[in-house]
Amino acid sequence: MVQPKSIAHTRRHLDQQRIAALEKQASLNAVIRTIPKACFEIDAPRAWSRVALNVVLVGLGYLAIAYAPWWLLPIAWIYAGTALTGFFVLAHDCGHRSFSTSRRTNDIVGHVLLLPLLYPFHGWRLKHNQHHTYTNQIERDNAWRPLSVAEYRALPPLARAGYRFARGWGWWFASAVHQFTVHFRPSLFQAKDQADARLSVAVVAGFACLLFPGLWLLGGPWAIVSFWLIPWLVYHFWMSTFTLVHHTHPDVPFYPAAHWTPVTAQLFSTVHCAYPAWVEFLCHDINVHIPHHVSTAIPSYHLRRAHAALRTHWSDYLHETEFSWPLLRSIVRDCHLSDETGYYVPCRNVK
Repeated sequence: MVQPKSIAHTRRHLDQQRIAALEKQASLNAVIRTIPKACFEIDAPRAWSRVALNVVLVGLGYLAIAYAPWWLLPIAWIYAGTALTGFFVLAHDCGHRSFSTSRRTNDIVGHVLLLPLLYPFHGWRLKHNQHHTYTNQIERDNAWRPLSVAEYRALPPLARAGYRFARGWGWWFASAVHQFTVHFRPSLFQAKDQADARLSVAVVAGFACLLFPGLWLLGGPWAIVSFWLIPWLVYHFWMSTFTLVHHTHPDVPFYPAAHWTPVTAQLFSTVHCAYPAWVEFLCHDINVHIPHHVSTAIPSYHLRRAHAALRTHWSDYLHETEFSWPLLRSIVRDCHLSDETGYYVPCRNVK
């Protein structure tokens, strides 16, 4: 729900005071030093056991799809898609080099884990690193960066409608479109990175040439829909929702480069959101997001301990919430455009 202007103005004024106090008190390195050193240690047995567990969980999902009666298929699809999201989270560790101390191992495991989702590992990794470098910087962040009011007004009517859909009730599908329009285009990357991007596209294309004919032989077009498309869409629901809620909040602005600082972006401007326990289990605590932004070197299995340390030392500067449908509805209804202060205004308020 949109807050009354007087309340919103007061909250934003208090937030600016908190930001000023944070930037005066600490740097990002100072925040990192308050996290136990053990949180940065890579535990190979623990990492590989998570992969093994996730393979079993995904396998159970496919078995459920294969053998469940038709009336239980929706539950099987939701479960399988959520378990596949766990694959992405482990590949996410690989992309940040926090899965293994070996770069080659990170690259190989990352590619393999993303194959069922047809996600090019290097293309995603490179664009995702840009998001971490420029989190909530209005000019350069690439994750749910809102248009300014002026940019929105300059769009032709059809583009405006597309933007409203992507930032509104189409948030779920927008990320799927982003997967194919960004990560499959090596030309969008720097020259030094294009070979890696092309390699990942080739790996995914080769796997797709095996996956889809195999599924067709298994059960025709319905097998493709049931075993791949619907779980893939469930995955996009979760990843779209996770990333949207992590970085889209009425009290968290985007900043111009001149007023952007790493400590404000990573500590104050990243949102922690609690989900049902089964979601957090299957998705390896991806929702514990603030420590991940403070340092991408923290493996997913240490995020909870790192977050507890941040709560102990920096609780006044954390944004924490709990997932609910009203929360999601308020974001997709109201958090569309960035005004002159960096905070959100809904498209319907702009003529």
